[in-house]
Amino acid sequence: MFLCYSCKEAFNTHVWSTNEHGAALIHNPLFNKGTSFTASERERLGIRGLVPPAHIPIEKQEQRILRHLESCQSDVGRYVTLSNLMDRNETLYYYVVSKNLNKLAPIIYTPTVGKACQNFSSIYRRSRGMYFTPEDKSEMHSMVYNWPVEEVDVIVVTDGSRILGLGDLGCQGMGIPIGKLALYVAVGGVNPAKVLPIQLDFGTNNKTLLDDPLYIGRKTPRVPHELFIELMDEFMSAVYARWPKVLVQFEDFSSRNAFALLERYKENHLVFNDDIQGTGAVALAGIMGYLRVRGLPRSALKDQKIVCLGGGSAGIGVMDALMTGMMKEGLSKEAAAENIYILDSKGLIGRHRAGEQQLPFAKPQELDGLPLLETIKEVKPSILLGLSGAAGAFTEEIIREMMKYCDRPFICPMSNPTDNAECTTEDAFKWSDGRALLATGSPFDPVEYNGKTLHSSQANNMYVFPSLGLMSAIARPSIIPDSMFYVVACSLASSLTDGDMKDGKVYPGLDHIREVSKKITIDTCIHAWDTGIARNKRPPSLESLKNLVDSKYYVPEYQPIVRLV
Repeated sequence: MFLCYSCKEAFNTHVWSTNEHGAALIHNPLFNKGTSFTASERERLGIRGLVPPAHIPIEKQEQRILRHLESCQSDVGRYVTLSNLMDRNETLYYYVVSKNLNKLAPIIYTPTVGKACQNFSSIYRRSRGMYFTPEDKSEMHSMVYNWPVEEVDVIVVTDGSRILGLGDLGCQGMGIPIGKLALYVAVGGVNPAKVLPIQLDFGTNNKTLLDDPLYIGRKTPRVPHELFIELMDEFMSAVYARWPKVLVQFEDFSSRNAFALLERYKENHLVFNDDIQGTGAVALAGIMGYLRVRGLPRSALKDQKIVCLGGGSAGIGVMDALMTGMMKEGLSKEAAAENIYILDSKGLIGRHRAGEQQLPFAKPQELDGLPLLETIKEVKPSILLGLSGAAGAFTEEIIREMMKYCDRPFICPMSNPTDNAECTTEDAFKWSDGRALLATGSPFDPVEYNGKTLHSSQANNMYVFPSLGLMSAIARPSIIPDSMFYVVACSLASSLTDGDMKDGKVYPGLDHIREVSKKITIDTCIHAWDTGIARNKRPPSLESLKNLVDSKYYVPEYQPIVRLV
């Protein structure tokens, strides 16, 4: 079912119905077809003479958009062009993106979305989504009704305090929820009329923004933690009072608040944190894929020594996921944690310095502060993960040291955007003599080395979170348990093809991501029913579930429009 912004009438994807008419209709991005309106539609919808006379099908419209994108001088320019397209014609936007995902995902998502957020006050053109501030305290329950949609399936919300590896971008963080939700639709098949990006503008501590006369947010420091929690409680209460079955994704909150919010709400609300749990699932899937490429069984996970540079929310989320994976293969929690080594900017994290979430992985205090190179010498790992945002942290000496202990190590600089990657694929392949297996947070081109074309994979959360949106819309779970992310990781790793593995890839190619997302949706729906958290009735067979997923999966195509009287 599809839902119009301007009316409460639902309509299926074979006929669109609306009470809008004339100029209002062609300015509604959900209904606008640009030059693709048929002659009969122009007549009955009151738009005859309001659009150019030529009837141009969506395939030709795509060609025009691609030609325009080629003429743009920068990736941020391409981002703005695509944002403008989304604002005027969502069907065409998602058609273009889904047909050209390899080329355009780096524009609408990482790495370009980071640059767009840094410049969001300058490139802002049209409001999309909702904004909540401390001045809205006691008013949020009424404010949510300003959003003119009766059924919302997915909300992505941020306070802009830790955007990618770029830090506090305040209100300019809105580009992240918009970009994430675009992938929920283009990859996960979620209905575009039922997604809602939200920016919590609770201030910023970024002095550059506070001094910028063009900054679009509140020019005040961030609120104290106690008030932050009060505002979040009211926000969550308001959201679930209006949309009791909505999935809320917490995105790019500071580490302290990210963990606090997840622990506060995950047992009683349908929420997850993509930085923590999504990153954990995609990293675990990548390591499972790495083992497959090396011809090792999944049980070999428990034998791996893993070093992670980065002790923030993403790093801890990854370590938790890896510990869960090792426990599934028979290790105790303590034995699994012994295989995992976490470093921050001060070196290896010892017990006296560890935070609450880091403590399970903390090492004896005499090792505290051990530098990365010395840690590798001590641990002799097969896997090196980067979630630090420290560009260039994986040096030639470090990569070559890894090669002493493992013939084909897994090097995974996951930090976004590209400028923050711990190393480039070109350097990593060169320093490992072309033998390492690589996965990166942002896309990198294939590398020519010694007459061979070497490929890296993209360790990107876009493999994970979009499928949870459609799963939630179909099964209607009451919560997202931690076990769901292990299911996601296994499903993603099992999607690797023989061709992928032959190319040294540990994730499926983006060309197949929509099919992969459907598979993860099916597997997570089954897990929701198996664990008893689903509120919707289970289909009678696997085949009927597959048919249900296909029927609910959004496909960007123009449909005939009829006007409601």
